[in-house]
Amino acid sequence: MINIYEVAETNRMIEHENLDVRTITLGISLLDCADSDLETLKKNIYEKITTTARDLKKTGDDIEAEYGVPIVNKRISVTPIALVGAGACKNSDDFVELAKTLDEAAKEVGVNLIGGYSALVSKAMTKADELLIRSIPKALKVTDRVCSSVNAASTKCGINMDAVRLIGQMIKETATLDAVNSSQACMKFVVFCNAPDDNPFMAGAFHGVTQADAVINVGVSGPGVVKRALENVRGESFETLCETIKKTAFKVTRVGQLVAKEASKRMNIPFGIVDLSLAPTPAIGDSVADILCEMGLEHAGAPGTTAALALLNDQVKKGGVMASSYVGGLSGAFIPVSEDQGMIDAVKAGALTLEKLEAMTCVCSVGLDMIAIPGDTSESTIAGLIADEMAIGMVNQKTTAVRVIPAAGKKVGDTVEFGGLFGYAPIMPVNSFSCDAFVGRTGSIPAPIHSFKN
Repeated sequence: MINIYEVAETNRMIEHENLDVRTITLGISLLDCADSDLETLKKNIYEKITTTARDLKKTGDDIEAEYGVPIVNKRISVTPIALVGAGACKNSDDFVELAKTLDEAAKEVGVNLIGGYSALVSKAMTKADELLIRSIPKALKVTDRVCSSVNAASTKCGINMDAVRLIGQMIKETATLDAVNSSQACMKFVVFCNAPDDNPFMAGAFHGVTQADAVINVGVSGPGVVKRALENVRGESFETLCETIKKTAFKVTRVGQLVAKEASKRMNIPFGIVDLSLAPTPAIGDSVADILCEMGLEHAGAPGTTAALALLNDQVKKGGVMASSYVGGLSGAFIPVSEDQGMIDAVKAGALTLEKLEAMTCVCSVGLDMIAIPGDTSESTIAGLIADEMAIGMVNQKTTAVRVIPAAGKKVGDTVEFGGLFGYAPIMPVNSFSCDAFVGRTGSIPAPIHSFKN
């Protein structure tokens, strides 16, 4: 039972420490919408989404008003569209039509974003998978709320390098098509290794085929809450540091659990998971990098950064799993550059490089996220960055991802403005040595030996 002390403490975290529920994400299965006729498929998808999600925004708004908990986004994730559209889509333009349908449905029900314009290709690509991947640049250009992802690797299957190479080309094409907007369309695409079926965060959310027909997943935030708690234990032992993070993560996750359960009851849709990731924003004091500095680092990127991030990630999970029986998604600490003012400051100070960020992804909850790179970065270099990150996830049996923005016309020293929660980003230098011959090989990198556990 929640007592008056906990209520007062939660109110303080909301009012002064940037605590929020980052998203209520309604996962919807579209498997029963499949049809060989494109127009029928579009009609089925639109009706399924607008019927199932018709009360999502109102439910979120009502819970926010009644409990005083800020709910920043209401979102939808759907079954990977490459699976749903395989029978009806004969070319990439047909898949673009499905993207438009998703966008129209999202606007009709009033959600911020809809994810699931996705393909799962860790072993190989079907014809439909390839058509969808090739359609992504145009699909993201002509829609406002559609987010896209591709799972190109896994511990069990290895790395599909044919897909990685194609994705490098696709990201460059996306950046070029949206050059007038500093290539912001690239923010709506992410490539994964070991993508989870129940992730509520964009751009990578999709509704896995193992899920129920519909499910409520909630993503919480709260870097500011953790940072404020650590201010009270400066100079204390690692044991005290760990206990403080665990206790704080417990409190943050309980807020997410409350919102998830309440939304589930009001919409009569099963509760899925709480994702307890620390998701930063550009707001001052709402930064994962600031937490690392509070632990004793001058800047994120200084020696000790990877160890500090590993500690943070582990203690967040230990505290969170005690607050909810169903923790899932990504769950840990995000380290995006553009969305975290502390990360931006570290890049500007020269403390944080792309290579250090890659090392940090070995222990964080996702990977290279929201990183702006020079617009003239080659397709093969982008593919090489992706392959490196996929390898980290594959070998370490964890989720990793890449969301980079090769900002058209921008070079190192420039900045690119994204606005809102996406913030702004300095253009980071990329290793200029070629990997063309490596990523140009066909086929896949095999799964590691420790994948054989049957």
